[in-house]
Amino acid sequence: MSSPERLAEAVLLPGFAGTTAPDWLRRRIAGGLGGVVLFGRNVVDDEQVAALTAQLRGERDGVVVGIDEEGGDVTRLDVGTGSFVPGPLALGAADDPELTTAVAAALGERLAACGVTVNLAPCADLTLAAEDPIIGVRAFGSDPAKASPHVAAYVTGLQKYGVAACAKHFPGHGAATEDSHVALPVLPRTVDELREIELVPFAAAIRAGVRSVMSGHLVVRAWGDEPATLNRTALTDVLRGELGFTGAVITDALEMGAVSGAYGRHDGLGRSAVRALAAGADALCLGGAAFEAPALDACVAAIVAAVSAGELPLERLEEAASRTAALGTDPAPATVGPVDRRLGLEAARKALRVRGEPRLDGPPLVVDVQTEPTIAAGPMPWGLGAHLTELVPGTRTLTATPSDADAVLEAAQGFRSVVVVTREAHRHPGVRALLAALSTVDFIRVETGVPGPADGAGPRIDTFGGSYVSLRAAAEYLA
Repeated sequence: MSSPERLAEAVLLPGFAGTTAPDWLRRRIAGGLGGVVLFGRNVVDDEQVAALTAQLRGERDGVVVGIDEEGGDVTRLDVGTGSFVPGPLALGAADDPELTTAVAAALGERLAACGVTVNLAPCADLTLAAEDPIIGVRAFGSDPAKASPHVAAYVTGLQKYGVAACAKHFPGHGAATEDSHVALPVLPRTVDELREIELVPFAAAIRAGVRSVMSGHLVVRAWGDEPATLNRTALTDVLRGELGFTGAVITDALEMGAVSGAYGRHDGLGRSAVRALAAGADALCLGGAAFEAPALDACVAAIVAAVSAGELPLERLEEAASRTAALGTDPAPATVGPVDRRLGLEAARKALRVRGEPRLDGPPLVVDVQTEPTIAAGPMPWGLGAHLTELVPGTRTLTATPSDADAVLEAAQGFRSVVVVTREAHRHPGVRALLAALSTVDFIRVETGVPGPADGAGPRIDTFGGSYVSLRAAAEYLA
């Protein structure tokens, strides 16, 4: 039997800074730390990630290496270029589960070559609220019956090469109108509504053999006042009891505002770790921030103290450590090679929805309307201007903010074709005002987020995502 200290280390998955493993992290892994989660700050290219994961395995075989690589708008491997595959909403729009399986398999093969053992994807959430600030294009759609086959297909494809999939964010974030990165959302759902809507894609993922599920920091009042991550009814009674899940439960990052703000303010991160384990969580993700040794020491001390006090049964901690370790299985052998965007482009082209006749009449002015990306996506290359500049000589590009209507109107003079590119315009009053101000200009609209309601009668292309391939597909259509 391992010591409580060793077991406490074994359930932690921190993030860290840098593109090589710092000395403290290497020592910690050698001593039994469960693993790590990689983010864009840890990535240069595939060869560097493969070298990094090999460095980690040099300290201990079986270390868990996670990454938050959803494809589409949320990418870590392609943080500098934009994703080589479209995101979930585009795959849902293409509505070809076999294509979804193929896209996920291509991603799984690439992750395996990079040495990743678990990918924190797919989102089994649904796009349910127009004002939803965080899921949007990360979901396969709004209809559980239509989205569920894609969730299952993604799990199957991703796990083909031995990389564990992780269905998130249980019990489903899409109906929330607050972002759990910064606040504690309460789902406006009864238990029966959850069973009929949000839980359907998670059940499909479980039937497909998903190896892990991520808990969401989401309150369901019928289950009590604690978010699912800290809620025994959610994780033990519903996820394991009703849905029959037997794999590893990974928490969403415990330092997120929904937990650290509402529950960690007085008790600290260590107490949240204890409460998550007691509720039925297995692997504790501390990955959003770049953690260092003192933060991990505090978590370990709190977990050990809870075991000593009888608050957290040792058997529960042993079970959590065992399930976490199961995510450290080496993926199938694969070789790092050049990124091939052909399959992603095929899927992105199939996802396009075209209204009217959006055709260019000469070199266009392309107006990329910038809005803040979600916290989950973070900064990444976005916009159509660079693509059309390459494909249509003479294209002029303009990066605008929602308050730049006068500048856009002035720049549009003399152009027979104007293309205005937006990202979820329906959620940004300033963008809607900009579009209204351009009513005297005949322009083609390209919407790269959740389409939202129809606004205006002009020609329009919906891409259902802002990945490299989704933008490229729209540019090729116009060119």
